[in-house]
Amino acid sequence: MNGTIFDSLREQVRGQVITPGDADYDAARAVHNGMIDKRPAAVVRVSQVADVIASVNFARDNSLDLAVRGGGHSGPGFGTADDALVIDFAGTSGVRVDPANRTARSEAGATWADFNHATHAFGLATTGGIVGSTGVAGLTLGGGIGYLARKYGLSCDNLLSADVVTADGKFVTASETENDDLLWALRGGGGNFGVVTSLEFRVHPVDMVHAGIVIYPLEHAETVAKFYRGHLAAAPEEFGAFLAFHQGPPVPFLPEQWHGKPVCIVVGMWTGDLSEGRHAGSRSSTLHRWQVPWWVRCHIPP
Repeated sequence: MNGTIFDSLREQVRGQVITPGDADYDAARAVHNGMIDKRPAAVVRVSQVADVIASVNFARDNSLDLAVRGGGHSGPGFGTADDALVIDFAGTSGVRVDPANRTARSEAGATWADFNHATHAFGLATTGGIVGSTGVAGLTLGGGIGYLARKYGLSCDNLLSADVVTADGKFVTASETENDDLLWALRGGGGNFGVVTSLEFRVHPVDMVHAGIVIYPLEHAETVAKFYRGHLAAAPEEFGAFLAFHQGPPVPFLPEQWHGKPVCIVVGMWTGDLSEGRHAGSRSSTLHRWQVPWWVRCHIPP
């Protein structure tokens, strides 16, 4: 598509409009999943809601598909598409915390590392992702599982309201008191109900935590998984953990012969009384003699 058709869009937005003829096009179209290699017609690095409204109207009026990118972590690569207009929120990553009401409002480009950094200053947190570079908006719109989910619910359970630009270019707020059907849809229903520009969350008192990882040889994965399932079902809600398969990381506490080898890991976090944290971690760290436990006190984000 000829990049000149986007000249009118450039006149309507404060952000940058990047097309295939621009030097930074390849960097602008890249997403976290390296297997996704799409070539959008243009990428708009929006700077404010007005840019989003202009971009939505432009895409609709020019019969362009629209892709929305928050943190860029989408596994299937939903943050980009061939011959589409991509709205990129990377430049809007602010988080404002209201400690009195225990709420926090996140812009659509914020990651969970951004969110945790802002809320931790007040000893608060909500259920986020497993890694800090995941986008707040994308994870929440898809549900949002995290270490705090057993005690505080999913990310979407903590979503109080959202600002949204709809397909007709209108700006609306979805909450329990206005457009409540839209809020219901956004809570885990995905991103096709409009372009979310900010999200307001309920946050909870979470400050210091115990966190750690236990690494097991892959051949014992079945035994580990059965133990994990039984232990987690009976564990207090303050304990959150995830089972995963990985390559042994080159870290000091793991013997070198396991570096780069397939392993089974359990990553956990204790958010209850700190005096009980090491005990809570060790109870899930007593399965086999070949484990490599590592439990530490740390702040959120870890």
